[in-house]
Amino acid sequence: MLRLYYSPGACSMASHIALEESGAEYEATPVLLAKGEQLTAAYRRINPRGKVPALAVDGEVLTENLAIMTYLALRFPDAGLLPNDDLSRARCLALMAWLSNTVHPSFTHIRRPERFAADAAAHATIQETGRKSFWANCEEIDGLIAHKQWMMGAQYSAADAYALVFYAWGGFAHLPMGELPHYTAFKDRMLQRMAVRRVLKRENNPLVAA
Repeated sequence: MLRLYYSPGACSMASHIALEESGAEYEATPVLLAKGEQLTAAYRRINPRGKVPALAVDGEVLTENLAIMTYLALRFPDAGLLPNDDLSRARCLALMAWLSNTVHPSFTHIRRPERFAADAAAHATIQETGRKSFWANCEEIDGLIAHKQWMMGAQYSAADAYALVFYAWGGFAHLPMGELPHYTAFKDRMLQRMAVRRVLKRENNPLVAA
């Protein structure tokens, strides 16, 4: 059986949703980042980098959202987590890579400025720069989803699970996410999906109470 290691509210929510959407049997094991559980020796044996998500598959461990969601899409093709044609599939992967490599780090500047400067006096500037960059990325997502049902158009995909993570994070950072009409409407459509709601309730995510 598959086992997903996740932390409520973390980026692992993307893989959590994709796994729930796949219809596969799995066990969800929380690793509480706030309590430092990702740094324990027990979890380091699962993922030496001390990060979530991690997916245990047949005695092996797969890490990183992009890899996990791609694996799930390929193993469970009936779930439709990636487009069928080669070009659209590549574009979906490119979109998820951008979410991972650009959008996520911009938020990290807000929440973890100490990772970018040892001098505490620089942290406020790093956080402010992060807020501007993250908000600009959210505005770009708002534009990408305009006049479309899902991030890739008419077909739901793993990219939608990833995009929802950052809408939630914008709320955590007290950003005016409601001012992004297309992104907000997308969030509302996501909340109508039962798999998404099950994951958000399991993770006690504020979006299900919004």
